[in-house]
Amino acid sequence: MTGGPALLAHGVGGRQDLPITLPELVVAAALTLVVTFVALGLLWREPRLDRDAAGGRPVPDRLAGLVDAPAFRWTLRGLGLLATGWFCVGLLAGPDTPDNPTAGALYVLLWVGLVPVSLLFGPVWRAVSPLRTVHLLVALAARRDPTRGVRELPAGLGLWPAALTLFGFVWLELVAPERATLPVITAWLAGYAVVMLGGAALFGADWFDRADPFEVYSALVGRLAPIGRAADGVLVWRNPLDGIAGLRPRPGLVAVVIVLLGSTLFDSLSNAPAWLRFAQENGRHPAVTGSAGLVGVIAVVAVAYLVATGAAARVGRAGSAGAADPAVSVESRRVPGELAHSIVPIAVGYVVAHYYSLLILEGQRTVALLSDPRDTGADWFGTAGWQPHTALVTPSGVANLQITVIIVGHLLGTLLAHDRALYLFPRARAVAGQLPLLALMVAYTVAGLLLLYAG
Repeated sequence: MTGGPALLAHGVGGRQDLPITLPELVVAAALTLVVTFVALGLLWREPRLDRDAAGGRPVPDRLAGLVDAPAFRWTLRGLGLLATGWFCVGLLAGPDTPDNPTAGALYVLLWVGLVPVSLLFGPVWRAVSPLRTVHLLVALAARRDPTRGVRELPAGLGLWPAALTLFGFVWLELVAPERATLPVITAWLAGYAVVMLGGAALFGADWFDRADPFEVYSALVGRLAPIGRAADGVLVWRNPLDGIAGLRPRPGLVAVVIVLLGSTLFDSLSNAPAWLRFAQENGRHPAVTGSAGLVGVIAVVAVAYLVATGAAARVGRAGSAGAADPAVSVESRRVPGELAHSIVPIAVGYVVAHYYSLLILEGQRTVALLSDPRDTGADWFGTAGWQPHTALVTPSGVANLQITVIIVGHLLGTLLAHDRALYLFPRARAVAGQLPLLALMVAYTVAGLLLLYAG
């Protein structure tokens, strides 16, 4: 993340901190994926994951009663509003200096912090979203059903609005000029609020599920949480892989996961010396170069994914009796959406690897600054004197963590793709159909490791 000079560097590990050389690491990671693929082909011959997300073990009644209680839900909404109000103190009344916590609160505590919180507790942003709460309060005051709007949501809209708003946020985070300054952050958040509340007024509360970048982001990551809802709405403990396997294809889903993955890869690229030299020497405005780079990396990730899943569909169905059936052709076009869930753990792995040290170090600094968002010398929370603790952010420790989470993310992606391929393709062709997906996973792994340690 390169939000501005106030933000600390997000990677303290480097090639010199690796337990093996970078070429050896890349080869070892690729071989790990290949060996995993072979083992899955031999030992995992039937779909095992809960594609319908119908299972799980019900949580204790007391816990379920607490989580589902109206008082608990309103408490979370109230906390969301209070946190937003305190954030606005720094945004609207604080100094436009590095001692203002606004940039850290938005880019670090919210955007990066959503990942570990959602991994533990599920789609938390839906429960605390201040704009969702404002819309609900207005609807209740007007005695209107918050789920109903002036118009029905178009059936084919899907997650396309979220793909656009997600791109808008990562462009702000990674490219926008002066992106850590208060006027830029205020302008983006004002536009975000107008789009979200205007859409909710027009289409009802379901608009947030389709368009809110933070809610969709949290919901995707929350699919990997050990707690979730079964198909009948019951709160259950579950296998996180069952949770993500229950992510159903819908329009725009592929675009969302590609934007998440591609933007994180671009963030790694934008810190590489070769890119920095190019950005400084090409004679164009940094925002133009950055925008082209961001779009280019996302496009490369998208093309690689679509080519691989298209090849998987062709290979997986080659020689099957229904290969010429139009219905099969339609289903083949659904393969990218059916396999999109396998990209989520990869994207999460990159986020954890890329932003871990940023969250630990800059997160602590931001919490300290939040005790006095106006920089008046006050200490509302008793944290103004905090100094970041660095025990969890050693160079070798971060390097090892980065390696581990990136490889684990790709291994989980390979496993998820394998299980779904067994469902999509005839058994005799399922393994062969995964070869393009294996090539994709290896390519993503190699690219991710090279970019992460390019600096």
